Amino acid sequence: MAILVTGGAGYIGSHTCVELLTTGYEIIILDNLSNSKKASLDRIKEITGKDFKFYYLDLLDRDALQSVFIENHIEAVIHLAGLKAVGESVEMPLHYYHNNITGSVILFELMEKFGVRNLVFSSSATVYGTQEHVPLTEKLPLAATNPYGRTKLMIEEILRDIYVSNNKWSIALLRYFNPVGAHPSGQIGEDPNGIPNNLVPYITQVAIGKRKEINVFGNDYDTHDGTGIRDFIHVVDLAAGHIKALEKVMSSVGVSAYNLGTGKGYSVLEMIHAFEKVTGKNIPYKIIDRRPGDIGISYADSTKAQKELDWVAKKGIEEMCSDSWRWQLNNPNGYEVENKKQIVVLTSMPVPVK
Repeated sequence: MAILVTGGAGYIGSHTCVELLTTGYEIIILDNLSNSKKASLDRIKEITGKDFKFYYLDLLDRDALQSVFIENHIEAVIHLAGLKAVGESVEMPLHYYHNNITGSVILFELMEKFGVRNLVFSSSATVYGTQEHVPLTEKLPLAATNPYGRTKLMIEEILRDIYVSNNKWSIALLRYFNPVGAHPSGQIGEDPNGIPNNLVPYITQVAIGKRKEINVFGNDYDTHDGTGIRDFIHVVDLAAGHIKALEKVMSSVGVSAYNLGTGKGYSVLEMIHAFEKVTGKNIPYKIIDRRPGDIGISYADSTKAQKELDWVAKKGIEEMCSDSWRWQLNNPNGYEVENKKQIVVLTSMPVPVK
């Protein structure tokens, strides 16, 4: 019995796969490597000392995806695959709707066809949109403010409808806040393509000299220093939340949403200064206009996850900064060393591979 992890080569996916393997699960990773690197798979093996199957394919390829279900005995799915940049989604809404929603529907159809009804879905705090009060609870009305968030919200609604149609399904909707940090080994971390969309990898690239300064998007929010406030959560804590959610869905039926965050909000400038304190590096920045679709304040009430999943975030802002910096120091160009090999592999990679 194996756990299928879509998007398992990515930032959150690779850390989740490490947690799954070290906990004793057999896993199958599926990824199209559009925003991830095959080298992360080798690092997962190095960290855990365990092997797994990897399929290089896209969820939009129904026939290839069906072959995964035919060839394996899958017990549950952790669905992380999807496009994830807020700003890009505003510029390319149709691309996001097609990729994220259509790919998910194909996956769910095949899960139903093969009787695989245990699912942990990677949702997002963006489904809450702009709220008058924080912290954010799962009971709040949902109204995403950008196409990326709306794809997550639509998929949540699709999954609720699926459960109504067949109550044998067991589904956990994990609403992430802002994942940061890296595995303490420094072997896997966030390696974005091109200019980072997220704050912390941008900070680390400035600190190591790859970029001149950080662009801070807006200083006119209604916050103590004018910059946006977010709930930053260590990616290892987030990965542990997936294990707890997986245990939940494999032991009961139903559909439920869970916030995964620390319950604390830090502004963009506070995060920059915390990184400076931990690393001793000066981080220059400049204020520019807000990004389309961004909101001012967002942080979690994760009480429900604590009560129902027995999960709580354990790592603080110092570990988030120090682990991010260790990853950047050990990998100044990310997984770039392996990228030349990757290009060759992708042109000839059979499905599946070990």
